[in-house]
Amino acid sequence: MTKVDVTWSDRLLGYDFGAQHPMNPVRLDLTRRLSDALGVLGRANVVEPQLPGGSDEFLTWVHDPAYVQAVREASADPAMADVRRGLGTEDDPAFRGMHEISTLIAAGTVNACERVWTGAAEHAVNFCGGLHHAMADRASGFCIYNDAALGIHWLLEHGAERVAYVDLDVHHGDGVERIFWNDPRVLTVSIHETGRVLFPGTGFALDIGGPEALGSAVNISLPPGTGDSAWLRAMHAVIPQVVAAFEPDVLVSQQGCDSHYADPLAHFALTVDAQRTAYETIHDLAHEVTGGRWVALGGGGYELVDVVPRAWTHLTAVATHRPVPLDTPVPQKWRDYVHQITDRQGPTVMGDGVAEGDRVWWRSWNVGVNPEDPLDHAVLATREAVFPHLGLDVWFD
Repeated sequence: MTKVDVTWSDRLLGYDFGAQHPMNPVRLDLTRRLSDALGVLGRANVVEPQLPGGSDEFLTWVHDPAYVQAVREASADPAMADVRRGLGTEDDPAFRGMHEISTLIAAGTVNACERVWTGAAEHAVNFCGGLHHAMADRASGFCIYNDAALGIHWLLEHGAERVAYVDLDVHHGDGVERIFWNDPRVLTVSIHETGRVLFPGTGFALDIGGPEALGSAVNISLPPGTGDSAWLRAMHAVIPQVVAAFEPDVLVSQQGCDSHYADPLAHFALTVDAQRTAYETIHDLAHEVTGGRWVALGGGGYELVDVVPRAWTHLTAVATHRPVPLDTPVPQKWRDYVHQITDRQGPTVMGDGVAEGDRVWWRSWNVGVNPEDPLDHAVLATREAVFPHLGLDVWFD
């Protein structure tokens, strides 16, 4: 049996910006309950997060101490929120206990990285994490502390020579990229909707890292409306190649599922079927490149009932080496709970009905490139920008 950790505590439901905010913690509650109802959690070691060293000092590994103090103050008294640091804004409203719960989420990812690195677990999942927009000195995009960056920092400080971070969220993984912008030990890869139309407005093909780390930032910036096969084509045309060439010791990935066609905050057209296919690709890549050392995080996802719980239950199941077939019925007990708390019916099966079998088909990059196609043009721009820095051939790798 693969040793798999899943981070969970009911306390994590306290990451709550308010009932009208898109980042509603009901999505986490429903994910945990669906994973449990399908027996997925029974195949994993459920771990409650613990603060590294027993305190919140670990936050200053990547965050400015003055920013951490500002979060503490806003957490104790939301009226004290410093909007100059992104606190008390529409995206990141201050709430009591914000510092404590954000610290606990970050600790969960650091714990996951530690357990994977030490061999206590082969894979680890923290679907409550993936808060990739938080910057060193400010909150951004619903994210207070950057748990992914903190986990990567721990790995680098404890013997990992190279860490690859792969971000599948529809929004650019700007915070993680910026924190490691000039660090050649960290490869950040983000596939996302173009910043020309979507927050945070960054992550273009020519953004390839700082002067000491050229080629360490990889951005696949795709047009609005991108659907299953096109997204998977773009993903497979870049991500396996750059990660393998980088030869990381550990793979950390962020699986924001806001790329789904039903998500209210973006403009991609993916299905849960394609998202599950991508999770299997990332899992396979970890086994091929890092000896299976894989830390998988959540992230964005704002269709709270139909998408997030299914997507991240699939993610967790893939990590246990027992993927849930897409035609699996959703347990009625879970659907009854959904109706009770949301007055919605909830999905009846674990897929969206578009896959043949359990994987979505895509056209391989190797069969030919159409530079007139907007998606192929975007992929080619990324390959031309970063492949030479990683010793890859733009046309044949």
